[in-house]
Amino acid sequence: MTAEDVAARREERVLETMRALESAWAGSDPDAYGALHSHTATYVAFDGTVMTGSAQIADGHRALFAGIVKDSQLVAVERTVRFVESDMALVTQRAGIVMSWQRGRTSPSRKRLSTNTTLLRQVDGAWIVEAFQNTRFRPWSKTLVGRIMTRRAT
Repeated sequence: MTAEDVAARREERVLETMRALESAWAGSDPDAYGALHSHTATYVAFDGTVMTGSAQIADGHRALFAGIVKDSQLVAVERTVRFVESDMALVTQRAGIVMSWQRGRTSPSRKRLSTNTTLLRQVDGAWIVEAFQNTRFRPWSKTLVGRIMTRRAT
């Protein structure tokens, strides 16, 4: 097996964990979602809520999966994987939720897009989430105020 094969396999294992997160989300399963995070993981939601550990992350998603995001899809539209150490991967992605009532939609609407960073650590051959940060994607330069303030005088 070449070094490129080893690197590709390692990246594929990280992406398997990312897909497992998406699958747990689609299944509205807070316990499966939480179990993909370490017992000391830090999770920062889009509204700034901080959850610590897999149990708190599962509990923090329980009402969401039973309510507003039940049967929704977590969809990544851009994703990069970078290994910061041989057993640590940083995944940066643009992603969002396609709500169950948005029938036929395959990608998130612009207002639901976020930029996420996910730090994963390899433990006993499996990749587990150690940290997650979710920030709504709202480029300042595309807002009305941003366009006005960056407009060049003619």
